[in-house]
Amino acid sequence: MRTAAARRLAGALLVAALAATLPGCDRPTAAQQRAQAVQLRGQGDFKGALIVLKNALEAEPASTETRYLLARTYLDLGDSTSAEKEARQALDRGYARGPALAALAAALVMEGQHRKALDDTRDGPDDPALSAARGDAWLALGRNDEARTAYEHVLAHKPDDPAALVGMGRLAIVEGHADVAHAYADRILARDPRNVDGLMFKADLVRAGDQPAQALALYDRVLAISPQHRTAHVEKAYLAIGLHRPQMAQAELDLAAKMAPGSLLVGYTQALLDYTTNKPDAARDVLYKVLKAVPNHMPSVLLAGAVDLRLGSYYQAEQYFRRFLERNPGNVYARKLLAQALIGSGHADEARTVLEPVLDARQVDAQVLGLAADANLQTRRFGQAAEFFARASALDATSASLRTGLGLSRLGEGETDDAVRELQAATQLDKNAPEASEALVQANLKLGRRDAALDAARALERAQPGKPLPYALAGQVLAAQGKPDAARASFAHALQLDPAYYRAAAGLSQLALDAQQPAHARQVLADFLGRNKTSVEAMAGLAALAERAHDTAQVTHWLEQAAAVDPRAIGPGVDLCAQYLRTRRADKALALARRLQVSHPENPDLLDLLGKAQLAGGDLPAALESYKQLAQALPRSAPALMQVAALRLMQNNTTQAEDDLKSVLAIQPDFPSAQLELAALYVRKGSPDLALMIAEHMQRQHPQGAAGYQLQGDILMAKRQPAAALAPFLRAYALHATNELAIKIDNALREAGRTAEADSRLGAWLAAHPDDLRVQAYRAQTWIAAGDFKRAAAQLEAVARRQRDNAVVLNNLAVSYQALGDARAQATAEAALKLAPKRPDVMDTLGWILVGKGDAARAVTVLRDARALAPKARDIRYHLAAALAASGDKDGARKELDGLLAGDMRFAQAEDARKLMARLKSGG
Repeated sequence: MRTAAARRLAGALLVAALAATLPGCDRPTAAQQRAQAVQLRGQGDFKGALIVLKNALEAEPASTETRYLLARTYLDLGDSTSAEKEARQALDRGYARGPALAALAAALVMEGQHRKALDDTRDGPDDPALSAARGDAWLALGRNDEARTAYEHVLAHKPDDPAALVGMGRLAIVEGHADVAHAYADRILARDPRNVDGLMFKADLVRAGDQPAQALALYDRVLAISPQHRTAHVEKAYLAIGLHRPQMAQAELDLAAKMAPGSLLVGYTQALLDYTTNKPDAARDVLYKVLKAVPNHMPSVLLAGAVDLRLGSYYQAEQYFRRFLERNPGNVYARKLLAQALIGSGHADEARTVLEPVLDARQVDAQVLGLAADANLQTRRFGQAAEFFARASALDATSASLRTGLGLSRLGEGETDDAVRELQAATQLDKNAPEASEALVQANLKLGRRDAALDAARALERAQPGKPLPYALAGQVLAAQGKPDAARASFAHALQLDPAYYRAAAGLSQLALDAQQPAHARQVLADFLGRNKTSVEAMAGLAALAERAHDTAQVTHWLEQAAAVDPRAIGPGVDLCAQYLRTRRADKALALARRLQVSHPENPDLLDLLGKAQLAGGDLPAALESYKQLAQALPRSAPALMQVAALRLMQNNTTQAEDDLKSVLAIQPDFPSAQLELAALYVRKGSPDLALMIAEHMQRQHPQGAAGYQLQGDILMAKRQPAAALAPFLRAYALHATNELAIKIDNALREAGRTAEADSRLGAWLAAHPDDLRVQAYRAQTWIAAGDFKRAAAQLEAVARRQRDNAVVLNNLAVSYQALGDARAQATAEAALKLAPKRPDVMDTLGWILVGKGDAARAVTVLRDARALAPKARDIRYHLAAALAASGDKDGARKELDGLLAGDMRFAQAEDARKLMARLKSGG
């Protein structure tokens, strides 16, 4: 017997089956669904309206009215991107232009695209909603007269239009008439106390009047009327952020996000909350998505810059602030932030330029003066820094940080007593300001006033008895005084106060190192890590200790542990990536760099490491792309652009490399490697006089530097003027004696026919530097050139015993063995090729040895590879011809020799090449 529940289920299934067999019965039409959506919107159920409208669109895809209602509903939900899309679809399909353009303008204004809102609706009809939206765009652009005209035009026809009245109220606020603004809000609410726009505007006004409780009450009234009002939740979150109530802010944002997951405003506010609660990484992730959808949302651009500034990503922050200032050139706050970013990235001179327009303002504030002072301090203009700090202190006499800066400036000027007085004054202004006290301690230590430094640390102890910093500072001073036991006790007390205070643990570890106790130094940090298992600082410290002990495996281990704490964190990841590259694990470096780049696509350190990893893996085109991105991310960085130029040179793309090198020198005229590479390019192009001009310019820039004179010598050697090259080489040597210059002078002397003098100088260098393996190997080369293969082999054997992985030394040793008829020639050449499989000279040595041993077939293969890598090397072409002839390929040998003999025949085996050709022609 079936139960009642079973009968009910059977009945339900029967009804469902019948409904399936009767399509169209009782299904609402698209028109009915639109009517239902309008009703839902009126009740504040925007999400319900959205679902119904999407169903209506499926039922009637061509409906322009449904598209328009979708646009309005997306606006209600704060999803401006979708609203813009639907408004444009409605327009394109022929919906009434006035309402559709009004929706489009509102969406663009919401996205911060105010100019675009005006441009895209310029030819619209006379529609009240459109005029009000255009008024909002004008107001946002600071065009108050145009905004007033637009709002008044609406009110002339609709005196109680809420959008126009709110617009007039906002205009009154901009013009400094708060009472007028309140009157507009009251006028809206007098007519309709439940008008949501009027309530929101009134809430904004009382919030601006520092009445947060009233504002919260008004936002709650809005939500009682319209529970899905996304903006009310967002504004409550804003208010909570300002009141330092992050939990309340997050709860409101969670509600707003649930109602409008695609809302630009919700995303921006979430990023603001993350930023204010010290979660800059999370803020950056949110802003990346917001700006990807709406690149010109200026509040998000400004916040993204502030986030990157906090993260220390100064170059990215600079780009954001510049973008913001292009649109808002009068924004002093953004200008200050830009100056801060420039100071952070080491471009203090440019920071001073950025601040100039506001330094001369009648009401210049202390922050601007303080930043100008910081910029001058960084560029060691101590007098100007002191002047700006003094002016700033006069405006803000209670600022300890400004007096601290003034003290540091005086210290830089050498006015030590004044400096200490200012730093002491800073500590008196705010006894709890650690920056001032630490500056005073460090200044006294620098001046050798250790007792005074300890007094300053003790004063901070008295002011902050429960804080670890004073005891860490005292520990540092006591260590400098040679009192390790007292220092140890002070560091230990700091750790008692705060077991997670790494600075104190580092101090204890350093004391152990000073006492020659590296094992104890490691144990201190290991114990600290045991108590603070996610301390990246401790892991980095252990890695540094392992580096001191040359324990590469432990360095890698600790850096891997640090990176694992937060796999997306940039600092530990960059350190680990660099370690992988140092230990020749390019595949791991590349994988890590690519993974990190997903979260940090424009981070310069990552782009640099990614390029290095790609280069180490042999992927030159990919490395070039990475460094091009780096140069775009750091547009004023000469080193970044220099990397691009260097990679183009590796690709033999000399035209673009030359342009890049010139751009490097436009950024930094005295960039040495760019000057050298550009000079080398000019020599290669047959313009040595241009190269000499660069050398002379370098000499004028740095008369006591060797580089300009060495470059001049190199150019003259390229012009085959060894006697003339000697003078600049000798001048460079006198300024900075190096083995490279010793070799270049020796080579110039030999080229000039002064062999005895060359031997004497080279011998003197080696007598003074008996362990200089580079010069020893070079001397062997001079003996090879002179045909003294026995002495060369003995010298090279000695070098090879100490440099087993030096392919050049092994290659030259193989040449010497071959000339001496030594059976070790082939094995030595094979070893050299294994170390340098892509070096044509090494391939040539092995190939020529194989020819001599009768292995012509393999010799041809090896020598063809060498010729492909060095097509202009005449000795390689001759050896290939000889190998071809020995293998029986007479035609191939003649063809190779034809090309060789038609060119420059100044090479060692030129006569042998002629003889081989004669033999081949005679049929031999």
